[in-house]
Order: sequence, then C-alpha cells, then structure tokens
Amino acid sequence: MSWTVRTVAYTDPDAQTLIRELDEDMTTRYGGVDATPVAPDEFASPAGTFVVAADDRGLIGCAGLRAATAGDVELKRMYVRASRRREGHAARLLGVLEERSRALGFARLILETGTAQPEAMALYERCGYDAIPGFGFYKDEPLSRCYAKRLT
Repeated sequence: MSWTVRTVAYTDPDAQTLIRELDEDMTTRYGGVDATPVAPDEFASPAGTFVVAADDRGLIGCAGLRAATAGDVELKRMYVRASRRREGHAARLLGVLEERSRALGFARLILETGTAQPEAMALYERCGYDAIPGFGFYKDEPLSRCYAKRLT
C-alpha cells in the first residue's frame, strides 16, 4: 500500500488532529501533555518543517523538525496512530525526517523521548541513534531520554 507524506503548517487541521491524539497518548503514559514550549512558526521553512503521513486508510502519523543549536535540528511531535503501529510507519517516517534534515543542511538530528515510550526508544536505537545528555525542557527529568544521530 502506498503512502504519502505532505508538508503542512503545524496548524493544519490534519496535523492538529494527530497532535491532539499524541497529547492524549502522552497523558495516558505520563499523566500530562508534553509541556515543551512550541511555536508553530518553528516548524516553518527555512529552518524547519512539519509533515503528515497518510495512505488509503487515512492518516498515519506526523512529525516536525525545528532548528536547535548550531548544526542540530530537533525532532518533535513524532507520532503514529495506535491503530497503525507495528506496520513499519514510524521507521519510514523517521527516514523521511532524516532526509529532510539533511536537505535543510543540518549535521545532526536530536530528540527527546521518555521511559514510558520503550517502543520509541527501541526504534531510535535500532535506527542508529545514540544516547546523549539531556537537553531542552526536560533535560533534568529522570524519565527523559535524549538521542542524536549524525546525518553527514
């Protein structure tokens, strides 16, 4: 089955539908939504992007990139619908974001996830991401895990 990945504004209705589902998932796992400050324009060109993946069965997931420190881009709001998990979509979506990161000129992709998302941690490790010291909003949170992958 073919799928498409569309670049959309962070405020796009499909993106917001998936982000609401992500927030519900985070509330179930952690007791609240991701409190990291996010501004929609951070995911806009030229230093960022936001994408939505879909196929004939509907929306699959979403993810965004925003500039972080010099040479680094941060992956945020990566989400695959529960009904679409274990079909390889997360790895495919991650690959798309890695390519977009390279195209934007970034040397390294960084991200933060948490211990209540063992499937996400396993995905990142399987895809060549290395653990790094904490950064950002949750840098001192014991449940937080940060990863990075060199893109060049």
